[in-house]
Amino acid sequence: MNEKTAAASLSSDAAEVRAQKLKLLREQIGDVYPAHFHRTMTNAELVAKYESLEPDTETQDIVTVAGRVFSSRNSGMFMDIHDASGKIQIFSHKDTTPEEARALLPMIDIGDIIGVTGIVRRTKRGELTINAQAITMLTKSLLPMPEKWHGLSDIELRYRKRHLDIMTNEESKLRFQQRSRIVSGIRRFMENDGFMEVETPMLHSVYGGATAEPFKTHHNTLKLDMFLRIAPELYLKRTLVSGLTDKVFEINRNFRNEGVSTRHNPEFTMMECYWAYADYEDVMDLVERMFAELAISIHGTTEFTYGDKEISFKGPFRRVPMPDAVKEATGIDFLAMKTDEEARAATEAAGFEVEKDWTWGECLAFVFEEKVEPTLIQPAHVTHFPKDISPFAKEVPGEPRLVERFETYCNTWELGNAFSELNDPEEQRARMVEQLEQAHARGEQAKQLDDEFLDAIDQGMPPAGGLGIGVDRLIMLLTNAPSIRDVILFPARRHKAD
Repeated sequence: MNEKTAAASLSSDAAEVRAQKLKLLREQIGDVYPAHFHRTMTNAELVAKYESLEPDTETQDIVTVAGRVFSSRNSGMFMDIHDASGKIQIFSHKDTTPEEARALLPMIDIGDIIGVTGIVRRTKRGELTINAQAITMLTKSLLPMPEKWHGLSDIELRYRKRHLDIMTNEESKLRFQQRSRIVSGIRRFMENDGFMEVETPMLHSVYGGATAEPFKTHHNTLKLDMFLRIAPELYLKRTLVSGLTDKVFEINRNFRNEGVSTRHNPEFTMMECYWAYADYEDVMDLVERMFAELAISIHGTTEFTYGDKEISFKGPFRRVPMPDAVKEATGIDFLAMKTDEEARAATEAAGFEVEKDWTWGECLAFVFEEKVEPTLIQPAHVTHFPKDISPFAKEVPGEPRLVERFETYCNTWELGNAFSELNDPEEQRARMVEQLEQAHARGEQAKQLDDEFLDAIDQGMPPAGGLGIGVDRLIMLLTNAPSIRDVILFPARRHKAD
């Protein structure tokens, strides 16, 4: 192939030009998508190895690299190619590059993936460069790359075409690399703390472990309607009953058929764990140690910025009972109230609308959400939740309306939820029956009692502390992401026609 042949009568349409170049390449070199090509190092490894190479210096070292072409100058004499680790400059000149390799240059477009073998040098300007001796076409790209993302009009396209977002947006690329490090960091922290990782079913015949609307599916062979899990809790507790381990965890995908917002996605990642012979205060310590370690792994310190806020994951976090936090924010002393009627009246007097059947605990939780949550910027553990809304937690000694539960908040978001787990089988059954009746009253007729879980609890579950961490929200915080969709690699989207 020669340059005259390569440049002959190409269309003005960018995609058509690429298609025509592909045809010419097939005719001239045959396989444009070869199965075998072996590089000797990544771009980052190359940069690290030759970090001390002086400007205007050439080695005798021959290396082979590969990557996507991101820029081309002087008719391809200078090209920048990127692999996942970084970029390197390629130099192709008649004095150093054979004619056969240079003849390929007119056929190379931005976005093509090429392999290059050549000698390493550093230019007078200090740019680490490979003097190309051979160029191999590895993948011809049939679509032009976007130049850049700009403005709000492109946000939906970034989510829909994530491959282009990461390809052209270093911030997005870094964020998903950090996500991987955070998830790995959670797993490493838990294992180092003595927890065993297990895998529990994602398809449930009876859904439970949280209050949420499930996704429904059907098992053809079993002829059984099933549900994508909304939480792994009940299976993990059955594992604890088994005696397989005293410290169990799972990093899992959960599915809740509910709303979408900047902090909610129907498919999301949680880390859930159970720790025998521990309680919710032990779990608070675990959360603080984990969060500090993750912050240090990403930022090198426990201090970091989210938006315009300076956040510190340095422990200990503030710990405050929910009734105390509400009293401090509003002056309402729920602990002084004896009846549901008093609680509803106090909530209405504070300017809120209430439902006629709200309980004391529901009123307390509602006022907390309205008046306290928006103030929780620095990390804090809010403890002593109402039993009305906490069916799996043990009562606080001396105050049967409250339970040993905490939620960890930061930047006004709930990041984690934990209990001293209820293990009294009779009390557990009573609470789950009550929860089932409430669900049926709301019209959730598919909701059933999980008899297999209750049978396991009858066998005897040790006292334990349990925890669920919203991994996506934690990643949002640590990577300064404005939306949960910015940290989910391929978030669910409407069809393009919609």
